[in-house]
Amino acid sequence: MSLSGLAIDVARLCVWLVVLTAVFVPLERLFARVPSPVWRREIGIDLGYYFLNSLVPAALIALPLALFATLVQRVLPAGFHAAVHALPLWLSIPAGLVVADIGSYWGHRLMHASPLLWRFHAVHHSAEHMDFLVNTRAHPVDLVVTRLSGLVPLYVLGLGAAGAAGSLLPVVITLIGTFAGFFIHANLRWRLGPVEALVATPAFHHWHHSRTDHIDRNFAATFPWLDRLFGTHYLPDHFPDAYGTVDAQPPTLAGQLLAPVVARPPISAGSASRR
Repeated sequence: MSLSGLAIDVARLCVWLVVLTAVFVPLERLFARVPSPVWRREIGIDLGYYFLNSLVPAALIALPLALFATLVQRVLPAGFHAAVHALPLWLSIPAGLVVADIGSYWGHRLMHASPLLWRFHAVHHSAEHMDFLVNTRAHPVDLVVTRLSGLVPLYVLGLGAAGAAGSLLPVVITLIGTFAGFFIHANLRWRLGPVEALVATPAFHHWHHSRTDHIDRNFAATFPWLDRLFGTHYLPDHFPDAYGTVDAQPPTLAGQLLAPVVARPPISAGSASRR
C-alpha cells in the first residue's frame, strides 16, 4: 500500500469514527446502562485498535480469501454457481448473514475453547466497561480468525464468488456485521422484548463479557437463536454486575499486542471463569 493510499484510508476511518461517535455517544448519554464519561480510561487504547484493526486484518485475509475463492470456483460445479448467482439480493443477503454468523459462532467458540487462541481473544474480553468502542478492542490475530470463520463458509457455498451480487455480498455482510458489533457492545440499557429472540442486542452480548460465570455463553454476533440451537444461550432480565477477565492485560496497546506471544501458562476462557 502506498503512503497516499494509506492516508486516504486513515481519512476514511476518521470520517467513519465521526459518524459512529455522532450516532452512539448521544445514545449512550441518554440511555446509558452505566453512566460513564465519554473520554474514559483506556479510550486511547481502543482508538488505537480502531485504526489498527481497520487496516491490518483486511490486508492479512485478502490473499487467503482470494486463493480460497479461486479454489472454490474450480471445485464447485458450474451449475451450483449459476444457481447461487441467480438468487435475488433479498434472499442472498439474509442467507449470507446466517451462513456467516454460523461460521463466526464456531470460530468464536473455538477462540474460547483453545488455550492458545484464548490468549489473543482475552484482549477483547479485558474491557471492564462496555461501550460501542470496545468493539474495536481485539488482537489482529483474533480478528483474522473470526473473520475467516465467517467469510470462508460464504465462499464454500458460492455466496462470495464473483458474479451477480456474489462479489459484493462479503462486503455487505462485513459492513452489517461491523455496525452490529458496535451496537451490541454499546453502553445501552435497552431491552427490546421479542426482538431479542431474533437479533443480538447489548443485553444479550454484555453477558458474554461478564467477568466470570457466563463468559462462555452468547457467542453469536448477529442471531441469538444460534446460541439457543447450540445450547449456549443465556439472557436473564438483568445485566451483568462486572465485566472483564480474571487475568489483567498490560495497560498499553503495544503490551497487549505482545502479551499473547509472551510465554506464560495458557488458560481457556472456561478455566479462567472458574479461577
